[in-house]
Amino acid sequence: MIDYGLKGKTAVITGGSDGLGRATAELLAREGANVVICARREDHLRQAAADIAKATGGAVKAVVADVTDAAACANLIAETVKAFGGIDILVNNAGTSAAAALEDVSDEAWQFDFDLKVMAAVRLCRAVVPHMKKAGGGSIVNAAIGGGKAPNARQLPTSLTRAAGLNLTKSLSHQYAADNIRVNAICIGRIKSAQLAARAGNKPLDEFYADMGKIVPMGRVGEAEDYAHLVAFLCSKVGSYITGTAVNLDGGMCATL
Repeated sequence: MIDYGLKGKTAVITGGSDGLGRATAELLAREGANVVICARREDHLRQAAADIAKATGGAVKAVVADVTDAAACANLIAETVKAFGGIDILVNNAGTSAAAALEDVSDEAWQFDFDLKVMAAVRLCRAVVPHMKKAGGGSIVNAAIGGGKAPNARQLPTSLTRAAGLNLTKSLSHQYAADNIRVNAICIGRIKSAQLAARAGNKPLDEFYADMGKIVPMGRVGEAEDYAHLVAFLCSKVGSYITGTAVNLDGGMCATL
């Protein structure tokens, strides 16, 4: 067993009520971290927090927040500090898949994607850095996609906003390395999630995932736990010399390193 050394740490996970965020919240709570999850749907979020706490025996707090809203981001951090005294880990996980051709993306869609995937991360990083400095260090993980490095056709606006997120990751890793604040990104490929499952339509989910896995070099779709363990590793004492990197978690699909 890997000892991630997360016991007593406090982690904020955006989009933590479902899918990859929830799997991460469960693992970090099981490892002994205090976990704060946020999402927009209050009833669903609070039920998820209660279920994770029951399953793991960990301290799990739910904070309702739309991360496209600056005031909600500030409140999320304030509520976390109020509950646990500080913040050691930030996982900017919230996001949706938006992929279309240039002429099919409205100004409103561009703005929403930028607010959700770039400005939310900017605001939350800016808010947690003082707390991490006070604690002597911390770890930030930003969700991204391989398209942020090597975009395919009709992958807008996500490929562009995720590229901005990768630039933010590298910029902050340089700026805060001396403060022992590490900043990394995970470029997510085809991994089982509610968003991915929504594309299945009437096809049985197992069959849908099996068909999707055929175009992945490793021949399968990833599990949410694959993401959770990578987050834990990047935030752990065993990953303490890793910063400023963007790890492809995609079974070999991305065309670039």
